[in-house]
Amino acid sequence: MVYTVQQLLSMSEKELDDLFSASPSGDIPDGEAQGTAIIAAGTPFTSEIASLINTFTWQGKSFDAAHGTLRNRILAFGLNAIVAQVYKDASLFDNKECIVLDYSQTSLVAKHIRDEIRQIGSEMYLGLVFWDKKKTIHFALQFPGA
Repeated sequence: MVYTVQQLLSMSEKELDDLFSASPSGDIPDGEAQGTAIIAAGTPFTSEIASLINTFTWQGKSFDAAHGTLRNRILAFGLNAIVAQVYKDASLFDNKECIVLDYSQTSLVAKHIRDEIRQIGSEMYLGLVFWDKKKTIHFALQFPGA
């Protein structure tokens, strides 16, 4: 099945967790992806919160697969900042392989953050955000052409 951001924004937290768990890790992506934070999953507020975050805080991620790194595009003008190491490892969520976005060695601001992504479409990834080892929110990454 091909998923859209709107479909993901309408899913419950359990549906998102189930989709993440059922998906393969996929290839480590390369290039710029549009990001969508999925907060308060399954509520009427999810789309509005995502829109506010995209406008003022976080627009997405720019991956450099060859170097195993990424930079987040943040703030209203898309500043490339907050670097992470990118590699495959076992998920904190279900111990299956995922792509880890690890900020622990690269960012003072985000050193407690670990993102995990899995591919849910040809150019779409679903992610989980962990603060230390506690799962917090979901997010989507959509690459051009998706």
